[in-house]
Amino acid sequence: MLKRYAATFLLPFFFASCRQQQAADLIIYNGVVYTVDSAFTMAEAIAVKDGDIVAVGTSKDIQERYKATEMVDAHGQAVYPGLIDAHAHFLGYGRSRYEVGLYECTNWAAAIEKVKAYAARDTKVLWIRGRGWDQNLYPGKEYPDNKELNELFPDRPVLLDRIDGHAAIANAKALELAGITADTKLTGGKVEVKNGKPTGLLIDNVVDLVARIVPKPTRAEHEQWLGTAEADCYALGVTTVADCGLPYEDVMMIDSLQREGKLNMNLYVMLSDDGSTYKKYMQWRATALAGNDADARKHFAGEGPYKTSKMYVRGVKAYADGALGSRGACLLKHYADKPGWGGFLLSPPEHFDSLAQMLVGTDMQLCTHAIGDSGNRMALHIYKRHLQGRNDKRWRIEHAQVVDPADIDMFGECSVVPSVQPTHATSDMYWAGDRLGADRIRTAYAYKQLLQQNGWLPLGTDFPVEEISPFRTFLAATARVDAKGYPEGGFQPQEALSREEALRGMTIWAAKGCFMENEVGSIEVGKKADLVIMDKDLMKAAPGDVLKTKVVATYARGRKMK
Repeated sequence: MLKRYAATFLLPFFFASCRQQQAADLIIYNGVVYTVDSAFTMAEAIAVKDGDIVAVGTSKDIQERYKATEMVDAHGQAVYPGLIDAHAHFLGYGRSRYEVGLYECTNWAAAIEKVKAYAARDTKVLWIRGRGWDQNLYPGKEYPDNKELNELFPDRPVLLDRIDGHAAIANAKALELAGITADTKLTGGKVEVKNGKPTGLLIDNVVDLVARIVPKPTRAEHEQWLGTAEADCYALGVTTVADCGLPYEDVMMIDSLQREGKLNMNLYVMLSDDGSTYKKYMQWRATALAGNDADARKHFAGEGPYKTSKMYVRGVKAYADGALGSRGACLLKHYADKPGWGGFLLSPPEHFDSLAQMLVGTDMQLCTHAIGDSGNRMALHIYKRHLQGRNDKRWRIEHAQVVDPADIDMFGECSVVPSVQPTHATSDMYWAGDRLGADRIRTAYAYKQLLQQNGWLPLGTDFPVEEISPFRTFLAATARVDAKGYPEGGFQPQEALSREEALRGMTIWAAKGCFMENEVGSIEVGKKADLVIMDKDLMKAAPGDVLKTKVVATYARGRKMK
């Protein structure tokens, strides 16, 4: 139940009238303000000074106590904390905006036409990169091959990532440059072969053999990609993003651009588990703490994290398995639509165990991608072994899509945080039952059950795997339907979240999942003035109107960004 205009926010008129008004930079008034504090309190107005919230209360009270250089009348519209995406790929999304977009192509021929058009426009780009194809949208749901790409681009390498990033189509030239043949074998990866030759389809770790030989992006490209991602986020009210899995070099590039004022987005960063990123990061940290980098040294705290006013590096991202759509997710029993095949782990269990052992004595957060019930079981058992009961380390399982009912209580027993993306359920529902069968699908995408484990649940989108829109997240979480309103009544509606739970998942719980709940995620005195004004009230809007919501304004540290 909402508590309207809590007494703790207000001061009697007598005291307000007897003192001089205090200076503020920004006052937003006449709004329906959802503070998303612990009591889910309502307010009308907010005062901001030096980028921070200094007061929250009624419009009358705030305007009597404060005088601001900028006054914003919300006209009765809804005001929320800046939205937080708890799991996304910020840099990857920005890059994807400058590659071939193959999203929503309903057949491979349409994808080929998009590649041809891109190649004709950008003739100077040596490598043709693209993302977004999904064979589940094609007639027959069969994987494509590289035959047409080989004919069209015999001397120009092409690499087209599947929508989930866990599979790709590479043409013959790209395979040649990467040294991939029909005999290539790799743990946690697969080269699809037909009639003794690679078809171009690469699953999971094998994709990296090609991706790593693509020329490194320039600083100008990084700046362009990140700037585009930032603008798109602000346009949708997103002010903080967890970027899940970045190499050391990209983290340093982002830090540099933020320091120069060329990038303002608040980022929580998980370092990629690629064998060298964490080592390089720790070497840099050791150098800074030894005194050679005074500026960097002041941003280190505890055993490992690095923190500035715009970036928090505290996570390490591991990958237990692949994706369900590409049949790389590791299952306890075989795929219902591919007998004899159960997916695979991307690394041996010993790798994840050693990573957990290395991090458990530090302040760093282990975040493991796990989709299949076998991948989740492996990760949970390793977490349980090292965490040994309740704790506040907030180690996370990213996605937690298919969890065996016998394993779900381990989330609560060891305070493991399930980090989920509601639109995965409504995107996958068209074919997930084919992969899992009638029994397993009933306990998949079980967000309500996962919420009950710890009493809180961070929500994200996984963009660019899914659309960047937080409104789709809210709709999928609460109504369990997609943008078309399908299915009537919702997909497994018993797993729907309440509107308050969904909003908390996109704000304060997402912040908590990133150890940032004392800075962002709610509208409270002392926190960053990250705010969003919307033309519709998500707490009241009919499901059919949620996706019609428009962002009126987005503020980051009190500065209008949209």
